[in-house]
Amino acid sequence: MEIEEKEPLTPKTVGKKSEESHFKKLGQILSKYLEFDSDGDSKKVQVQAAPEISKLPILQFLKPIPWILCVLFLFSFLWDFEGMGVEIFGMSLQFDGLIRIISVSGLIGYLTNWIAITMLFKPVKKRPLLGQGLVPAHKNRIAYRLSHAVSDDLINPELIKQKIRESKAISRYRLQAIEHMQEITEREDFREDLKEWILNYVDSIVQNPEFRKKVSDHILLEIEDALQNKAFEKVALKTYSFLSGQTLQEFIENLLERLPVTAERNIGYIEEYLDEFPDKIHRNSDKIDELITQLLYKLINQLNVQTLVEENLKKYDEQRLESMIRNATNEQLKTIQYLGAVLGTIGGFVIWEPILSLIGLTLIFGTIYLIDRQLYQQ
Repeated sequence: MEIEEKEPLTPKTVGKKSEESHFKKLGQILSKYLEFDSDGDSKKVQVQAAPEISKLPILQFLKPIPWILCVLFLFSFLWDFEGMGVEIFGMSLQFDGLIRIISVSGLIGYLTNWIAITMLFKPVKKRPLLGQGLVPAHKNRIAYRLSHAVSDDLINPELIKQKIRESKAISRYRLQAIEHMQEITEREDFREDLKEWILNYVDSIVQNPEFRKKVSDHILLEIEDALQNKAFEKVALKTYSFLSGQTLQEFIENLLERLPVTAERNIGYIEEYLDEFPDKIHRNSDKIDELITQLLYKLINQLNVQTLVEENLKKYDEQRLESMIRNATNEQLKTIQYLGAVLGTIGGFVIWEPILSLIGLTLIFGTIYLIDRQLYQQ
C-alpha cells in the first residue's frame, strides 16, 4: 500500500468561512466573560493634560512700557528739556534731549528682541530676500537633535526595562489574570458555552471530507513507518482489511466521522482541566514570568525611540511646530521682548550720562543681588 505523502495537517483544512465563523464565536464567548473589574486593584493609566503655564506676574507691569516709550518719543517733539540743566556736587547735568534718548533706546531694545524672536519662526516659507525662520529652516536638524536627546537621556530600551523590573508589573498582572481566569472557569455558564463551542468545532472539522482524508493519509503513513520491518503485522493488517470488507483508510475515516460522538461522551474531562488550569499556571509562574519578560524585552529592543521621535517631528508642518514651541514658552518670549524695552531705556540713561548712570546702576543691581541672595539662603 503506497500513500502519496501529503502536506502537513493544518487548520486550513477546514473551510475558511466555517473556521472564521467558529473562531468568531469563540471570540464572542471570551469577550462575554473576560471583563476585568473596573474597581479592582489594577490602576488605570490616565493621560493627563499638560499643566497650564502660569502667567508671569512681572509681565503685566512690562506690557505698557513699549506704549509709554512711544508716547514719550512723540512727546519729545513738543518738549524735551530744551536748555535745562542742574549742578550736583560740582557736576553739570544737562537734560536737553533726555526724553528722546531714553525713548528711542527703549524702543530699539524692544524692537530688536521682537525681531529676534519673530525670526525664530517667520517667514515660514523661504523668501527671496527675507530668507526663512530659524525653526522652519532647520526643522529636520531640530527633529534629529531632539530625537537623540530623548532616546539617549529621557527614554530608551534600557530605561524601559529598568522600570519594568522595578514595577514588577509582569508578576502583578499575571496574578490578576490568574485570579480573573479562576473566577471565570468556575462559572457553570462559561463551561457550558466552552463545551458547546468545542463540540461544534470538532463536528465541523470532521464533517469536512478533505480534512478526514488528510488525517487518514497521515495516520496511514505513520502506520507504514511503524510496520516497515514487521512483515507479520503487515499481513495481519491486510487480513483484517480483507475480512472487514473495507480498506484501512475507509476504516479510519469512519472512525473520524464518529469523533463528535466520542467527544461528546468525554467532554466532561474539560471540567477537570479547567479545575486544574489555575494551579498549573501558579506552579509554572516563574517560567511564565521569565518567558513574558524575554518576549517583552525582544519587543523593546526592536523599538527605535530615536527614529520614532524623529520621524514624527519631521511630519509636523512648520505652523504646528511653531505652535508647539510658542504654547510652551509664549509667556517667557513675551517677557524677553518687554525686558528689551527696559534694558534699552537703561542704556539710554548710560548714553545720556555714562559715569553717573553706571554708578547708579551698580548700586541698584548690587542691592537687588544682595537682597535676592539673602532671601535664597533663608
